[in-house]
Amino acid sequence: MNVDYIALSVPIFFILIGVELAYSFYKKLNYYRLNDSISNLSQGIGQQVTGVFMKTALFFGYMYIFEHWRLFDLPQTIWVWIILFIGVDFFYYWFHRMSHQVNALWAAHIVHHQSEEYNLTVALRQSWFQGWFSWVFYLPLAFIGFDPIMFLTLSAFNTLYQFWIHTRAIKSMGPLEWILNTPSHHRVHHGSNPKYIDKNHAGTLIIWDKIFGTFQKEEEEVYYGITTPLASWNPIWANVHYWSELWNTAKQSPKWSDKINVFLKPPGWFPAHLGGFKPAKDIDPASYAKYNPEFHQKFSGYVLLQFLIGLATGSAILFLNATLPATPLISGSVFSILTLLTCGALLEEKKWLIYFEYCRLLSGILIILLLNFPIGYQVIFAGLQIVSLVWFYNLNKLNTHAQEVPEV
Repeated sequence: MNVDYIALSVPIFFILIGVELAYSFYKKLNYYRLNDSISNLSQGIGQQVTGVFMKTALFFGYMYIFEHWRLFDLPQTIWVWIILFIGVDFFYYWFHRMSHQVNALWAAHIVHHQSEEYNLTVALRQSWFQGWFSWVFYLPLAFIGFDPIMFLTLSAFNTLYQFWIHTRAIKSMGPLEWILNTPSHHRVHHGSNPKYIDKNHAGTLIIWDKIFGTFQKEEEEVYYGITTPLASWNPIWANVHYWSELWNTAKQSPKWSDKINVFLKPPGWFPAHLGGFKPAKDIDPASYAKYNPEFHQKFSGYVLLQFLIGLATGSAILFLNATLPATPLISGSVFSILTLLTCGALLEEKKWLIYFEYCRLLSGILIILLLNFPIGYQVIFAGLQIVSLVWFYNLNKLNTHAQEVPEV
């Protein structure tokens, strides 16, 4: 039986995030910001929701090769498990490295690097589209004959291992730094400092970076994020913005070879007529500032409520998708993503949000009444939507009144 270990680990993720948050608050370390953390977690929820629609199709590719073209019939012994663990980690290294060196792959992977903070919520900041190509890198394991369920299990644990290394609370792991990927090594990987870019691609074992020349020790202070900041809390834009940049660059290129190279070359590459390769610039600490637009604190409670509704909806889809008909599955997924979009827009105080939010809340009530859910779920969900509608109306009314009151 295939067990979704990542889905089952979600409660543990949130417990550990709470522990790190409490530690940061107690030590006054400022590892967390509400807007950044909501944005990171929104990406994780969206990745799990969209992943529901692609997991079966992508797993079919590995399964088909295993069933029809495998070279060996491997027993499920401890040694085969160990060899497969090493194989999964090896191919993860190359998938991860190529995701930093090919623009078309970086366009998806970039989502994971957009946060300018570094805490456990960043581990959950995942691309919604990366799964469409990452599985291809592991197909040699199917040809060799490693069982698909074994592969899925070790691939999940490779991902789970990487959760805890997204922290600044652990400085050094001593001798373990020589072999394992650790928080120190992975902080380097998330740095936008020129010396840290495209380093430490390891999943579990740092030895691959040391063997293939991509290892960098943590030395100077790490500045997190990407070289051109996203400057947005919009979860949808976060997933498509780099594709938009690549497309615009390709349109400006008259030669077909340049149009193709835009997607195949490394990040920073431009055709000669657009100035050629543009390396990352050094960071000036004096002028460095994180994206942190002001938003009225009265929206904080409303944002948290909507985020929890989006999280609950996404979790229901994640755990119940096998039993849900297509209509509630699709409707619930769209509603969850639009709810996360609302959270980002509120944190930026977007003007278009007012009409969008009224439509989203009213459609949410309509959706739950039309779908064949148990009456208890309908009452709770419809009640939350009505409470949200009244709350948002009052917040918007207060905001409008505040704008009409002249300053003394």
